[in-house]
Amino acid sequence: MSCPPIRKILHLDLDAFFCSVEEQRNPKLRGKPFAVGGSPDSRGVVASCSYAARRFGIRSAMPTARALRLCPELIIISPKHGTYGEISRKVMSRICEVADLVEQISIDEAFLDVTMRPELAEQLARELQAHIMRELGLPSSLGVATNKLVAKIATDIGKAEVQSDRPPNAIKVVLPGTEAAFLSPLPVQALWGVGPKTASRLADMGIHTIGDIAVWPAQDMEQRFGKHGRDLFRRARGIDDSPVAPRQETKSISREHTFARDVHDPEQLHRALANMSSSIARRMRRSHLSASTVKLKVRWPDFTTLSRQVTLSQPTDLEANILEAAEVLFRRIWQTGRPVRLLGVGVSVMGPPVRQLTLWEAAPDESKITALEKEQRLEAALETLRSRFGDTVVWWGSETDSEET
Repeated sequence: MSCPPIRKILHLDLDAFFCSVEEQRNPKLRGKPFAVGGSPDSRGVVASCSYAARRFGIRSAMPTARALRLCPELIIISPKHGTYGEISRKVMSRICEVADLVEQISIDEAFLDVTMRPELAEQLARELQAHIMRELGLPSSLGVATNKLVAKIATDIGKAEVQSDRPPNAIKVVLPGTEAAFLSPLPVQALWGVGPKTASRLADMGIHTIGDIAVWPAQDMEQRFGKHGRDLFRRARGIDDSPVAPRQETKSISREHTFARDVHDPEQLHRALANMSSSIARRMRRSHLSASTVKLKVRWPDFTTLSRQVTLSQPTDLEANILEAAEVLFRRIWQTGRPVRLLGVGVSVMGPPVRQLTLWEAAPDESKITALEKEQRLEAALETLRSRFGDTVVWWGSETDSEET
């Protein structure tokens, strides 16, 4: 019996993706400290920052106001999510031409399984990197290894080894059989499954590097951490059998709004719920899905966050049904006049779509059209308008003082 081929796994990460797209749109930004994110006046955060900005200590998810304190000359650019999504799809389309299996894990990251390709994995990585730069003008970094775990860490290490105000464009290769040696000197936080609490517990045991985990008795590790300890022991030795799997079916869809100022006006809160419900319903219809559960998230000014959910009597893809459920949940926990910092709406338990009439479809007897069918017709009409003239052609009131996160 022949042995299975050694796996060849690539991890691709588009370097500072949002910023790279903005530099294409405005080449004058190259080499300058700038960030893509929300306004500092509306509790905005940094979504992405240029490598020149990182020299000042600016990082993603940092409040924009703090970033400006670190670098007063920082240029702030509002995100253009539609543009980023379109360019990401072009990259992923190109990736699918190279690999038999592609697992997209975010808008700017993906795993590729190129095991069955005759070329060396490093050669494929360099060719893909060059193509993405040549055809799309986007810098990227890649990790090359025999599994997803090591490939992802290789990308991170490769990028960290390049100290520059420009994107790293790194490629880091971990040869078969050297996985454990590559991981050994790295801090335990670099390993999947090690967060602050686990790292603290490991430090109490005198474990600070991945190599420390690899030489610790496996039985003791499992006794202390359970199944998680067994997984940590295997990963520390560079063992990861998880497959590169195409993206799973959508399990949930959600939207959130952080208000520029705490809001207590019922009408404004209603508009926020309505706009999020509308956005979610459009996403479901475009994905040919319906949902059976509606969820609500509320954050008060002191950052206390509550979540509630309700199961519907039947699946829906209608914004009116989502909004009604969200408002019922909201009324259960909101006291009139209490200020709200953030609102979120989500749906889950996804299934096939409910039947929806097209804009011009006539029922056999107009007098017998149900309320559901009328609602479906209305939303089909709105969907047609939005697809032709943009999402903002029909909207629920004014939402000028809130920011989608």
